Amino acid sequence: MMWESWQAFWAMGGYGLYVWGSFGMTALCVAGEIWLLRRHRRLAFNMLRRIKQWNQQA
Repeated sequence: MMWESWQAFWAMGGYGLYVWGSFGMTALCVAGEIWLLRRHRRLAFNMLRRIKQWNQQA
């Protein structure tokens, strides 16, 4: 598509709020998913480390 100006590009033919809002929410969900995956991975490694230490003490 060709737009006559940057303003027309951002407006997206009147659907700009929907288009850019959708992109923003998608980016937010992807970032949240990455954050949760990293957090759960770290928690799992910490739990495994504690189990290993507990087994070594027993």
